Amino acid sequence: MKAKQFVFAGTHPAGVEPPREAVRVDDQLMRQLKARAAKLPIEGELASFAGATGWLNSEPLSPADLRGKVVLVDFWTFTCVNWLRTFPYVHAWAEKYGDKGLVVIGVHTPEFPFEGDIDNVRKQAKALRVEYPIAVDSNYGVWRAFDNNYWPALYFGDAQGRIRAHHYGEGAYEMSEMILQQLLADAGFSGFSDDLVSVQPQGTEVAAEWATLESGETYTGYQQAEGFASPGGAAPNESRTYTIPSRLNLNDWALTGAWTITARAAVLNEANGRIAFRFHARDVNLVMGRPKRATSVRFRVFIDGEAAGEARGSDLDGQGQGTADDQRLYQLIRQRGNIDDRTFEIEFLDPGIEAYCFTFG
Repeated sequence: MKAKQFVFAGTHPAGVEPPREAVRVDDQLMRQLKARAAKLPIEGELASFAGATGWLNSEPLSPADLRGKVVLVDFWTFTCVNWLRTFPYVHAWAEKYGDKGLVVIGVHTPEFPFEGDIDNVRKQAKALRVEYPIAVDSNYGVWRAFDNNYWPALYFGDAQGRIRAHHYGEGAYEMSEMILQQLLADAGFSGFSDDLVSVQPQGTEVAAEWATLESGETYTGYQQAEGFASPGGAAPNESRTYTIPSRLNLNDWALTGAWTITARAAVLNEANGRIAFRFHARDVNLVMGRPKRATSVRFRVFIDGEAAGEARGSDLDGQGQGTADDQRLYQLIRQRGNIDDRTFEIEFLDPGIEAYCFTFG
């Protein structure tokens, strides 16, 4: 989503995520990172959570309640692929240090309207295994209190209630964990090893293949859409029959069938509508779903005109078919071989789908 690709200086180049899933650093880098973690500035006081519209997995918490504990505040929203790829580390830190003085608080601030529904947050948090306290921030009250602008965003608080570091976007996992270790040690907590967690992400949690990624986040609603290539362009908020041109340039996309393009989503009015996208990436993900209380929507996925097959993502079966029964991010393509320009198509066999945003990995 709107994650700024930024890492702590001195670990990895800004904008580049290291192509690995477990943290491996050499001894020299380890010493450099530990030295930096020991010299953290004071960035301000831990902001209030009073703006939360609800809490999951916990009673409401305040900075006063958290005094004496090290606090990691994680801003997230459940459709954000950038957050999904950081979550295995946050989850591992919560497990490793949760009984050693660390409190992880996930602040769920929605990007899309359906993410502001606490029932949706509760369901997806359970499915994703988010077991630490969640401040449901549907009105952006906590977001504003922290003056935050990104998903994901981490804020590191010490036992005195002061913010000592922050990080936006993916990456810098080793630096982040060393900061946690330093803050815990400073607060007098012990009983944990100084090795770094190793994770085994699955599905959408697997880090992007940055070296081959040439397609970026693309919205389908007219407020933010780019690269829309159906002849005649978009007709905002009107039902219209669209077609796919004979050729799509890289990162162009198009519709066929009867759709209404709203400010935030493309909504299918009749069965058998399609979306096509010319992309260059290992993965294709789509934030989509049927409206709440509506029936599920069946779909099938093609790549270069053939059923997805071995290139299928985790939300497809062996025939390249799937069902959208929740409003969430769906992984539709994960290629196993060489990455090149390819044409992705998804056909919806039932009407009613709301398609919001493509992301890639």
